[in-house]
Amino acid sequence: MKKTIRVIGIVTSFLIMGSMLFAAGAQEKAPQKESKVMEEKVALYASITAIEPILAAFQKDTGILAENTRLSTSNFATTVLTEFQAGKLAADVVQAPLPVMEILKQYGVIKDYFSPAAQSYAEWTRNNGGIYQFGIEYVALIYNTELVKAADVPKRYEDLTLPKWKNKIVMANPGNHATTISWLVGLKENNVFGSDAKWMEFLTGLAANNPMFVASFGPTPAPIESGEKLIGISMPKYIITKAPAPLAWAQVEQPLLGSPRAIGITASAPHPNAAEAFMEYWLSDKAMSLLANDVGEYVLTPGVFPPIDGIDKAKVIPIRDLSDEELLKWGAEFEKIFKL
Repeated sequence: MKKTIRVIGIVTSFLIMGSMLFAAGAQEKAPQKESKVMEEKVALYASITAIEPILAAFQKDTGILAENTRLSTSNFATTVLTEFQAGKLAADVVQAPLPVMEILKQYGVIKDYFSPAAQSYAEWTRNNGGIYQFGIEYVALIYNTELVKAADVPKRYEDLTLPKWKNKIVMANPGNHATTISWLVGLKENNVFGSDAKWMEFLTGLAANNPMFVASFGPTPAPIESGEKLIGISMPKYIITKAPAPLAWAQVEQPLLGSPRAIGITASAPHPNAAEAFMEYWLSDKAMSLLANDVGEYVLTPGVFPPIDGIDKAKVIPIRDLSDEELLKWGAEFEKIFKL
């Protein structure tokens, strides 16, 4: 009983503090909160990796066990929707790139929820009916610092098309990996290369260099670490999570692009009160600092950056959501270009 009372007190303090700080001028109307019996655990389905520091801190601070099931971006929506429609979804909270979360919202998986902690974030991050954006799944070029000379490190994305990188690149499959598809389209729509013709030259040049394709970003660092490949289209976070592996990111002149990361509570959450407690904790400054410092993520908490050289000066742009139809269309186009 003492444990339950203590945990309820922690959750209540989150809600009271959020209401006091952000009620004035908030775009959303906070519902009345009632005393609730807190469950012993919360179940998370997440596409993000290496989040154990947050889960451990959450359990230590609240006494609630946080269990995570890792799902890849490419299989996330299918897995969750299959379980949800069968009435067997075990997740209380789901975390995935924003396009995936919006698909789940359309099918009724995500419930409407007012988060006091989220009111410290920019308004555009919290206007999706219970979906809250907290970071950007930023994409960059990472390379092996022991095998790539400083003079050879790319200064622009186009440098990946140079013959010296033939058979030395690894990337997620551009035919079916949603984030990679969105990133490639984002390069075009944000006019990173100056024209559509230059963008197409980049794609065909990259394809000509015969990159290795893997299922998602998660497997991209391993062949770079081992020296099997020298460089990859990947995520700078692996510089932190794979340390002391010889990894660095190419600080290109162009902006970094990435899909917004988002989180939400499921409409059928088996542990709804623990789910709300986890949501408030996840969106807190403490958790986001852990996510940046220990996991290397680019978070949307003002002034918080991962400890990666030069990241605080990088221009990071969230890319547009692609619909299911667009993902299928562009995936098919990239299959032709990369001869998948």
